[in-house]
Amino acid sequence: MPSFPATKTDPALQITPDMSQSAMEIYQVKIPARFPLQAGCFPSNSKKTSTFLPRVAAFSTSSHSLTDKSESESQNRMFILGMGFVCQFFAQSLQKEGWVVTGTCTSKTKKKHLEEKGFHVHLLDANQPELSTLNALKCYTHLLVSIPPVGCAGDPHEELLRSTLLDGNLQWLCYLSSTSVYGHCDGAWVDEDYPTSPTSELAKLRLDAEEGWLNLGQSLGFSTQVFRLGGIYGPGRSAVDTIIKQEPQSEGQKMRKSRQYTSRVHVEDICQALKASIYTPSSRGIYNIVDDDPAPREEVFTYAEDLIKKKWPGHTKWSSNSASAASPTKKDNSRGDKRVSNMRMKRELGVRLLHPSYRSGLLSIIDQMENPFHCSP
Repeated sequence: MPSFPATKTDPALQITPDMSQSAMEIYQVKIPARFPLQAGCFPSNSKKTSTFLPRVAAFSTSSHSLTDKSESESQNRMFILGMGFVCQFFAQSLQKEGWVVTGTCTSKTKKKHLEEKGFHVHLLDANQPELSTLNALKCYTHLLVSIPPVGCAGDPHEELLRSTLLDGNLQWLCYLSSTSVYGHCDGAWVDEDYPTSPTSELAKLRLDAEEGWLNLGQSLGFSTQVFRLGGIYGPGRSAVDTIIKQEPQSEGQKMRKSRQYTSRVHVEDICQALKASIYTPSSRGIYNIVDDDPAPREEVFTYAEDLIKKKWPGHTKWSSNSASAASPTKKDNSRGDKRVSNMRMKRELGVRLLHPSYRSGLLSIIDQMENPFHCSP
């Protein structure tokens, strides 16, 4: 077990190992991808550009060797199980780079909303998935899984999903999990080798799903990663947004409020970590995706409140102090504290965080906001 900094402000947390010149050059190269796809899966007039890199093209098994097929048959294609907050950001980013992206959701209302945003979406009930939707996976080179670990779609041991991927063109798979799989750590620093001890039923299911997806990818011979995400925030989903909307705290938020440490990550950094894992494939990898600053929730909300008061003085009545009266005592919940290390993400994926702290993340969010109070500041 490696040693970690004693405090959250240790400068070592903010240092990313320098990448070699050759590695930096690889990240800047853009070439057509040449992954074999089954003919007839997509219209022939689809875009032919790709941002896949030479190193990724070299990562292939005998059943996915390079071929001389046309670019229209070898374009990068991402299938996303669960088009939630993170995956919508990621899908938009990939589409701008010429990827074909398809996702799933659970209701007609969500499907209509996503289609209005320009996404191609299938309806999918994780407990009773339709064969036609799962069969569509055969035409895709990449799969991102972001749904709760329930039913066939959340359990990769199901023969139906295994046979679908076996007969398809998949090269890369990533499962979005959570740092909750570590359980109670009494404020200790936690890396990917730290023993997992989930306490909630959902966290236990996530841990089982992690192992299942990793084993599936290994047995079928494609690059597979698990991302253990910290608390996710971004535009429209942040402490700034909560205060402006005057939203009451959920029970989960009240529980987290008493923790001394909470690891979190901006959605933009999740997206760049996903891209880095595509460009730097591994056969079996687990990564903590968090920022450098595991700060207490109350500190984050105090900073967010100050930002709002400075930009739009006199418009917020929300108080972090008044909310603290309704939260559990530190004694009740301090065992859930943990400080999650992101050093493997930086070292192996070469990720340089856009928002190493909640401060830069919240500042970028409020800087992009129009006046939500509909009057001059």
